[in-house]
Amino acid sequence: MDSVVDWSRAQFALTACYHWMFVPLTLGLGIVVALLETIYYRTRKQEWLDICKFWMMLFGVNFAIGVATGIILEFEFGTNWSNYSWFVGDIFGAPLAIEGIFAFFCESTFFAVMMFGWKKFSPGQHLAATWLTAIGATFSAWWILVANSWMQYPVGMEFSADQMRNVMVDFWAVAFSPVAVNKFLHTVQAAWCLGGVFVLGVSSWYLLKNRHVDFAIKSIKVGGLVGLVGILMAMLTGDGSAVQVTKTQPMKLAAMEGLYEGQEGTPLVGFGIVNPDKRYDNDEDAFLFEISIPKGLSILGRHDMNAFIPGIKDIIEGKDMIDGKLVNTVPYAERIERGKLAQHALREFTMAKQSGDTKAMQEAEAELKEHYPFFGYGYFNSVDEAIPNVPMVFYFFHIMVILGGYLLVYILFTMFMAYKRPEWLTFRWKNIMLFPVVALLSIPLVYICHQCGWAVAEVGRQPWTIQDILPVQAAISSLSASNVMTTFIIFAVLFTILLIAEVGIMVKQIKKGPGTEH
Repeated sequence: MDSVVDWSRAQFALTACYHWMFVPLTLGLGIVVALLETIYYRTRKQEWLDICKFWMMLFGVNFAIGVATGIILEFEFGTNWSNYSWFVGDIFGAPLAIEGIFAFFCESTFFAVMMFGWKKFSPGQHLAATWLTAIGATFSAWWILVANSWMQYPVGMEFSADQMRNVMVDFWAVAFSPVAVNKFLHTVQAAWCLGGVFVLGVSSWYLLKNRHVDFAIKSIKVGGLVGLVGILMAMLTGDGSAVQVTKTQPMKLAAMEGLYEGQEGTPLVGFGIVNPDKRYDNDEDAFLFEISIPKGLSILGRHDMNAFIPGIKDIIEGKDMIDGKLVNTVPYAERIERGKLAQHALREFTMAKQSGDTKAMQEAEAELKEHYPFFGYGYFNSVDEAIPNVPMVFYFFHIMVILGGYLLVYILFTMFMAYKRPEWLTFRWKNIMLFPVVALLSIPLVYICHQCGWAVAEVGRQPWTIQDILPVQAAISSLSASNVMTTFIIFAVLFTILLIAEVGIMVKQIKKGPGTEH
């Protein structure tokens, strides 16, 4: 942690991790609240109104702090990653601008009506505002995830030698790339799961305290339904994510599975301990211990049990499967050389432009276009620099998968109890009420699952800010490491205070319970 690159990455990771503690709860609780108000609108029973207002207050607290951390996150693209912002600002800035101008203002307007308009609007108008707030939050997530997906799978652009930057040529290719669509669905559905698990956990506290039992069971039924739909759909789109990563980011997939040498019918590691001494160019075993599912990775990545999945060594040496055929791709050593040729051509173009040599400009531009797909590799001096942190990606991925499996079983069993055996929700074993204990412990577990998912997506992409085009060392601002370290410490303190404040406010409201003025 002694370089500006390290500190810039650490600061952005810190901000993103804190921000992602608030966003999924906003998306998940938004749907829960909208469903609860719909039930109230149809029944006009005071008990459902009290339930709705209780969860709406917790939604409002979380929403406000999520906005604060999100604004800081976007500012960091300009402060810490200005080279990145210049290089792709025309493309990356478009979805962020749309999110800020349309989704955010729409979301905030209806949020105000939802929170403060109970006596000023008719029940139908208020219900519409609540649904539009939930939809607006989801719409905001769409554009943010479009921007992130473009970093993973850059499409709809071309490099302009005149401007020395990438420019957008197809907005719709950026907005509706298969990676963006799948990432959006997977992220939002996972957020529904988190919102549902949060409702189950808080509701279980009332069962533990023997307070507002009817409120708790009704909340569990609605929250559990949202959580169940969320986890089932997230697993389905998680399968789609695996297919997309296999096609567009094979190095990330290899890191996720600790796979160094591919084969046909590649097994899927269910659990393992990574060998810290393993490298792509030595003969060490990849794992100290592992339990694998035969042909599982081929099924997951290609939907073909006998398909070839390339490992890290295969990718570096130039071997992959495309359209069902084993083909030779460009080895990483050659990519580095061609990347350096592309950068040299860009310098030649600039010099020719300054001297007014049109012919030399055309020749340099032609060479640049030929080698531009490997432009980013020109920043590397060895192929080792293009390999992500394999143990970190492997463990994050498998923790996410294991916790996702746990959450499915937990929510399914909770729904069975809530609808068929409600007495089991308060069952005691040796004077310990089991369900509330499990439900409360599941709240941090679902957050860990979410954070691991984002870590896989972002750490697995390393060393790239934009896949194959711009590595992190070429994307940073001209700052000193000490300056970034200072702001890192400031943000760490500030975000921790905000988190403590949010938890404190929520705990206070939870202790008050439903049916009281908040």
